Amino acid sequence: MLSATCKYGIRAVIFIATQHDQKSNAGLKLIADELKVPQPYLAKILQTLSRRKILKSAKGPHGGFCLQAPVAGLTLMDIIEAIDGGDFFDSCYVTGQKCNFDRPDLGVCILHNDLRQEKMRLASFFRSKTIEALVRQVRSSPEIRI
Repeated sequence: MLSATCKYGIRAVIFIATQHDQKSNAGLKLIADELKVPQPYLAKILQTLSRRKILKSAKGPHGGFCLQAPVAGLTLMDIIEAIDGGDFFDSCYVTGQKCNFDRPDLGVCILHNDLRQEKMRLASFFRSKTIEALVRQVRSSPEIRI
């Protein structure tokens, strides 16, 4: 489903949003240690999110990462598209071609009509989950792990 890279990116964004406000930076080492992700791997993920304007990065002794996008409008789908792209939702599992979810399959793909609704439902789910709502959940339930 989602790549490991994407899952780490989602976790990192939620961690940054729960631990730091917009004015302070979370250091790479802190994030990597807390999430138990190899630092070089996480650095590449966070740089991708910075290039996509989801995070801001700063170098130096007080460097690190903070959110650039407002948490109220930032969704899981924004992170998924930034890291994995839309291929999961757009490509056919059988033919490998781009699917058109606006219309039923014309007999080319044996799975299209069944998967079409599920992919649309899943995409809608990811678009409906804001980082702000997830941060509220994490803060209100100490047993939740990121």
